[in-house]
Amino acid sequence: MKNVHASGLVIGDRGVIVLGPSGAGKSTLALGLVARCRAAGMPAWLVGDDRLVLERHGPRLVARVPGAIAGLAEVYGHGPAAQAHEAAAVIDLCVRLVPAREAPRLDPGGVELIETVEIAALAVAERAVAAAMPAVLARLEALGRLRAGCDETRALQPRPVGADRTPSP
Repeated sequence: MKNVHASGLVIGDRGVIVLGPSGAGKSTLALGLVARCRAAGMPAWLVGDDRLVLERHGPRLVARVPGAIAGLAEVYGHGPAAQAHEAAAVIDLCVRLVPAREAPRLDPGGVELIETVEIAALAVAERAVAAAMPAVLARLEALGRLRAGCDETRALQPRPVGADRTPSP
């Protein structure tokens, strides 16, 4: 079990964690993805903001929000705000926010080892939410994790939320 400085969310029936240093835009990216997907008709929820507990469950990585911050997210320039949320999610993608000079121009399709579980990984420039959102959604689609993205110009066919999204306690 590992307590990390991260934000987590669910898009459709797939979990995403966003890692990066303080001020890199983790909260802004997570909330932006949730808002964009919801506006396009795809289910999306915040799991947790600022802190997540990551734990291996068999071959999967599960992220849980600590109870003290459940349902809260830091809105840039405003402070903590109540958000609809899920208590936990199985993680399919790790998005790492890195300095712009370290961000690859094209996604190399890598993985990260977290709690001994290989998770698909994507590095994007910190504080570049507008550029990061389509990259995250494209990576999820490329992984076969979404039937359709959260692009308001496309007809969406949302997948039902799967039982594997939130493990039993």
